[in-house]
Amino acid sequence: MSTGTLILAAAPIGRADDASPRLRDALAGAPVIAAEDTRRLRRLAADLGVTPAGRVVSYYDQNERDRAAELLGDLREGRDVLVVTDAGMPGVSDPGYRLVVEAVAADVPVTVLPGPSAVTTALVLSGLPTDRFCFEGFLPRKPGERASRLAELADEPRTMVFFEAPHRLAASLEAFAEAFGPQRRAAVCRELTKTYEEIRRAPLADLAAWAADGVRGEITLVVQGAPPRETLSDPAELAAAVFARESAGITRKEAIAEIAKENKVPKKAVYSAVLEAK
Repeated sequence: MSTGTLILAAAPIGRADDASPRLRDALAGAPVIAAEDTRRLRRLAADLGVTPAGRVVSYYDQNERDRAAELLGDLREGRDVLVVTDAGMPGVSDPGYRLVVEAVAADVPVTVLPGPSAVTTALVLSGLPTDRFCFEGFLPRKPGERASRLAELADEPRTMVFFEAPHRLAASLEAFAEAFGPQRRAAVCRELTKTYEEIRRAPLADLAAWAADGVRGEITLVVQGAPPRETLSDPAELAAAVFARESAGITRKEAIAEIAKENKVPKKAVYSAVLEAK
C-alpha cells in the first residue's frame, strides 16, 4: 500500500478571499486535516463555502510532538494529511516543522499549497532592500536574552524580518534602537491585508516613541541591515585600534587578530603597525 502525502497549506493572513482554489479543494477533500486552531479552521472553511469531509484534529505547539506521531501513522496507512495553521505557512513560526522532518525521514511525500506569507508581504511593503533578507521569527521575551540576540545581529547586512506581539512591540523597538542605533530604518507592518492595515516606516527611535502608547493587531517588523563597515588601512589607524582594544582588557595578540580580520588585512601588517607606533 502506498503512503499518503503530507500537504502544507498556506492560509490567508487576513482576508479569506486570498485563499487559493487549491486550498478550497484540499479543505473539502483531505482525509485528515491538522489545524492549529480547529475553530478557526472551520470558520475559514465556512468563509470559503466548503465543509471539511475528513477528520479534523488539533495540531499546535503544545501537542506537536505527540500529534506528529499520530499523523505519521495516518500517512503510512495511505491517508493524505493537510496541515493548516491560523495564518501563513505551516512550519514558519508555527507547527509543522517536526512533522515534515519525520515525514522526510519516513520517505513520505511532502508537498505545499503556496499562498500568503506575512514575511514576504511585509518585506516588499517595507521600502527596504529586498534582494537579500533573513527571517528571525520572534525575539526572546526576556530582556537579557533579547539583548544578546540583537547584539549577534547588529552587523547583519541583510534586511531582517521579525514577528512580534503587540504588547511587546514598544520594548522590542527600544531594544532594537539601542542595539542597532536610533537612526536605523525600519517598518512596522500591522494587520497585513486586513481592513485596518497600517505600515509605519521610520527610524527605530521614532517607531519606539510611536509604539509607546500601545499598538494592537498582528505585527511584522522589518529592519534595515547594517551598513558596510569602514575598514582601516593606514598603519597609524590600525595601531590605534589595537591599543584601544588593549585598553579595554583584550590581549595584544587577540586585538591584532580581531583588527586584522575586521579590516581584511594580514595580521603581520597590523603587528608591524603596532611596532612602528611605539
